[in-house]
Amino acid sequence: MSSLAKPFRATRRLSGFTLVEVMIGASIGSYVLLGMLTMFGFLGRSGARLTYYNAMALESRRALDEFSQDVRMASDVVANLTVGTDIVSSVTLTVPDNYGGAYANKVTYAYDSATSGATKRSFYRVAGTPAQDVDTPSRRVVLARNVTACTYTRRNRLDDLTTSDASTKRLELTLRISTTAIAGAATGMVNTVAATENAISATYLLRNKLAN
Repeated sequence: MSSLAKPFRATRRLSGFTLVEVMIGASIGSYVLLGMLTMFGFLGRSGARLTYYNAMALESRRALDEFSQDVRMASDVVANLTVGTDIVSSVTLTVPDNYGGAYANKVTYAYDSATSGATKRSFYRVAGTPAQDVDTPSRRVVLARNVTACTYTRRNRLDDLTTSDASTKRLELTLRISTTAIAGAATGMVNTVAATENAISATYLLRNKLAN
């Protein structure tokens, strides 16, 4: 009996996987690989979105800081309205001892909604009035890019909304910054979705401006 058992055990040791076992193993491996690829893509998109949000937050913080410094020192403000509407397209501040020379201490904060040009979709600052900005737009200092909306809110000394420059004592700026989706096939990176950051400033007080 022992002589018959030995050849049987040797045959079992040399046998391979059956077709059914190979198919089951391949199916399990495929599911595991698919799960790993899906998780990798998800982590890549999350990381890219986090990077975009950080960049947008830094830009919006810088823009608000620059804006707030001039507003707090301003002795006068002029809201420049879009032609034919009551929408404030930009504001011109008079900041003593800051923007001298031909600009008479004036600085304009504006939003360029154009889709082309050096300052497209940006919130920028330029010394002087809007008329002087038209003459020499190359002087614009971009404070935030990828801006899709920009609004100014004016308030009087009682913190009520106002449409009068004379009664304006407080000024608020709201920016919306967005990034577009990036296709992985076009960039060699993972697919990313659009991200949006809303930056709402505090209501800055024009300390040096008299208001009724």
